[in-house]
Amino acid sequence: MDELAKRARICERCPLSLTRQHVVVGSGPATPSLVLVGEAPGKNEDESGEPFVGRSGQLLFTLVKEETGLSREECYVTSVVKCRPPNNRTPLVGELVACRPWWEEQLALLEPAIIVTLGNTSTREVLRTKATIGLLRGSVQPLGRSRVVPTYHPAAALRGGPIVVDAMREDLRVVKSLLDAMV
Repeated sequence: MDELAKRARICERCPLSLTRQHVVVGSGPATPSLVLVGEAPGKNEDESGEPFVGRSGQLLFTLVKEETGLSREECYVTSVVKCRPPNNRTPLVGELVACRPWWEEQLALLEPAIIVTLGNTSTREVLRTKATIGLLRGSVQPLGRSRVVPTYHPAAALRGGPIVVDAMREDLRVVKSLLDAMV
């Protein structure tokens, strides 16, 4: 993973390399049970170089801890785009394609039992689907040896309030049941 991170930090595959402060590769243990995959870094992540460190990350890890019992340090956290899109816009197709080899290699190295995709962009990328998060959330999808549980992005929960937070909690309870079945 260290070698991948070194290579990713000097990536110039797309124009986002011209405006970023940091490549936000990901962080977490080398052998996680759970990998969380977001869309792209925001302002706080671009400044710090760490994924999910802003308000969305705080909400996400509160929910993960409460519903699965896992701490942030027990999860690997990454995104399908490693550099911040201007004004936090949705990543463009070319940016997604440019970053695909990075997160695919991460998942191959990590071999997680469970992957939680956060929001439409990461879910569509990881599962290679056009289906919406509203349709897929809470389901369990196969991906090689891993199982993918799509849920809403925590930023949507911050905007959407208790209904979206409750849906995320339901989805994370699915994750908990999968984790419990592994023991």
